[in-house]
Amino acid sequence: MSVWLVGAGPHAQEYAKVLSNLNVDFDVVGRGPQSAKTFETNTGKTVLTGGLANALQMHKAPEQAIVAVSFEQLANTAIALIEAGTRRILLEKPGGLTIAELDRVAMAAKGRAEVLIAYSRRFYASTSEARKLIAEDGGPVSCAFEFTEWAHTIEPMLLPTEVKNAWVIANSSHVMDLAFHICGFPKEWKSWHSGRMTWHPAAARFVGAGVTDKGVMFSYHSDWEAPGRWSVEVLTRKRRFLFKPLEQLHVTLLASTTVTQIALDDSLDKLFKPGLHRETLAFLNREDSLFCSIEEQRENAKFYSEMAGYVG
Repeated sequence: MSVWLVGAGPHAQEYAKVLSNLNVDFDVVGRGPQSAKTFETNTGKTVLTGGLANALQMHKAPEQAIVAVSFEQLANTAIALIEAGTRRILLEKPGGLTIAELDRVAMAAKGRAEVLIAYSRRFYASTSEARKLIAEDGGPVSCAFEFTEWAHTIEPMLLPTEVKNAWVIANSSHVMDLAFHICGFPKEWKSWHSGRMTWHPAAARFVGAGVTDKGVMFSYHSDWEAPGRWSVEVLTRKRRFLFKPLEQLHVTLLASTTVTQIALDDSLDKLFKPGLHRETLAFLNREDSLFCSIEEQRENAKFYSEMAGYVG
């Protein structure tokens, strides 16, 4: 099957490294000559420039595509591929910046294409090991997570206003998706938010708690005007598992306060951008059990939007 990699930026370069390692024959579609030149220098792969619309005029749509364009272009790029005949798409997270954008992608894909959202943290070696150990303990019983962002690094970024305004969905949802992937998605819950940032006027502080559809109690706390970092804690009746950083897995046993780092088979996460090799291979092999579908993402974005203060 033909495979297109749509995008020629830094993240697309990471995908190219994985695809080349897997000996996959793929074509690269980009827009401008400068990003194409950098891509070709770093990967050795030629880029068809001029954008997706130009590529679709010149060539038949691919059977499969990996979409790694900028946040604000994700939804429209996926829709253009679907309408041109592409039937399987790995779409970089979050797939769209708003519920409305995700609705559009889901409607375009309905009955026509499989669209999977590339939440790479689901494919980390740390996550794989945690899923196994948590299952050994009988499953999770509670969970806590933090998605604090470093405002001092985000504010100066040259990104469109609509991207920064939706930063919880655009970026922080990585943490939420990981926690809920392991523990289930909110069923009964309550959220609060307050403050504002010049670049994120909806809120600056976020707290909430509830119960997931798996019966797991959860809570979260993030303050973008204070120090912090991403983290996820999952508790079983025997152990407390800590992802902090998310690429690592630490454990505390029952009746102990000692925190121990668990050894991982994470060579692929060190050779390539973490999670990307397993994620790409699963997509190509049609092993979809770990992926978030576009239909699921459309529903999940409602949670993320409420947490962020975008709705309600």
